[in-house]
Amino acid sequence: MRASRESTREYHAHQLVCTCCYAQRVAPARSRIGYTTCLDCGEKAAKQVKHTVAPMNKSNYMLFTDASMLKQLNPKRTT
Repeated sequence: MRASRESTREYHAHQLVCTCCYAQRVAPARSRIGYTTCLDCGEKAAKQVKHTVAPMNKSNYMLFTDASMLKQLNPKRTT
């Protein structure tokens, strides 16, 4: 039982703390792939970003994050 307590202590000693809320620890799998936020804060941040994929005429698909750029694709339409 003593070994499990020590391994638990070492497990928590090397986990990162969320850079957004500072209340939760970041899972080791998340920190290994580069995330510095906990799952809850990461989900909140992801919901704030909006993406739109639009097909270009005789071309490929383009990713737009700004609505004004998307409106400029069709100059005939002003609204």
